[in-house]
Amino acid sequence: MASLINRLRNSPSMGLSESSPVSVADLNKRNREIDSQLEKDRKQLDGQIKLLLLGAAESGKSTILKQMKVIHDKGYSKDELVTMRSIVYINCVSGMISYCDALKILGENYSKDTSPNHEEYLRNLNVDKDGLDEIGPATFKALMSLWSDKGIQNVREKKTMVYLFDSADYFMDNLERIYLGGYVPSTQDIIRTRVSTMGVIEVKFRMKNKNWRVFDVGGQRSQRKKWIHCFDDVKAVIYVVALSEYDQKLKEDETTNRMQESLQLFEQVCNNKHFLNTNMILFLNKKDLFEAKLPFTSIKEAFKEYPGDSNYETCVKYIRRKFEKQNKNKQKVIYSHVTCATDTQQVEFVLDSTLDTILSAKLKGCGLY
Repeated sequence: MASLINRLRNSPSMGLSESSPVSVADLNKRNREIDSQLEKDRKQLDGQIKLLLLGAAESGKSTILKQMKVIHDKGYSKDELVTMRSIVYINCVSGMISYCDALKILGENYSKDTSPNHEEYLRNLNVDKDGLDEIGPATFKALMSLWSDKGIQNVREKKTMVYLFDSADYFMDNLERIYLGGYVPSTQDIIRTRVSTMGVIEVKFRMKNKNWRVFDVGGQRSQRKKWIHCFDDVKAVIYVVALSEYDQKLKEDETTNRMQESLQLFEQVCNNKHFLNTNMILFLNKKDLFEAKLPFTSIKEAFKEYPGDSNYETCVKYIRRKFEKQNKNKQKVIYSHVTCATDTQQVEFVLDSTLDTILSAKLKGCGLY
């Protein structure tokens, strides 16, 4: 860049034809223009802060990103909400299918003779592949009938004992509203939806006199190779962990514990050469689901050496220390927060604290704090 500028400054013609005389005034004017543009570029770069949202699949990264858009980027327009209607429909069906799967795992039985047929109907919709443009009368009937089945309700009472789509209850409890003609998703509906992140999704917003660019990168194993393309000039990494997944296995590998996978991934991210001087912020997410599950399942499912009981505070502290110990750079501080990504008010408070932390660290790095 510097060599190009020098060539421009020292060029005899400075963009004029060879026959045109070049005065000192012309050269000075051109120099001022170049200096002005360089100053604008410097200010633009200085005022921009790049963050990465990383973590394993289903940790809640995308929910955090959606909250950032709602809190700091004017939220979703009506047109945007309407275009996301099909995602809500897909989540309604996927949520019920996850209940049907759980019913079999728990050894429960349907109370209605029609329920097996309704289950088969929903599976044949193949919504994960084909999508869903509407919830028609037949789909609505199947969903409502299954939801009122005593077997499914028994699963609901035992949901902490088995994997279920996190927002399945939310969408089923709101199904009548969603089924109404002219339905437009609410902001909370969108926050509750789950769509696997493929590739990179970006949200931009301005806060605290800075321009922020936040990138959410897919957490599935197959998506992680794309992370490297986002590593340049990152000021902070927000790493999201699902506390509630301590007793669950990966979809890609049913022999691997999700919490252990997340722990190993954090070690790789935290000590990556690209992030030696990068702020590392840990979000211990899904605290509500974690607390509900603890009375039924011990965190020994993930940490066999854990010596304590199922006290919520004790377990959170233990898991936090497990992640902090992965940091091999003793000069680097891991800033951690316990979060519930679907709670907008709590996320707003945590994000405000997080952005302050990043700005303070940035000022210290410049010797201004």
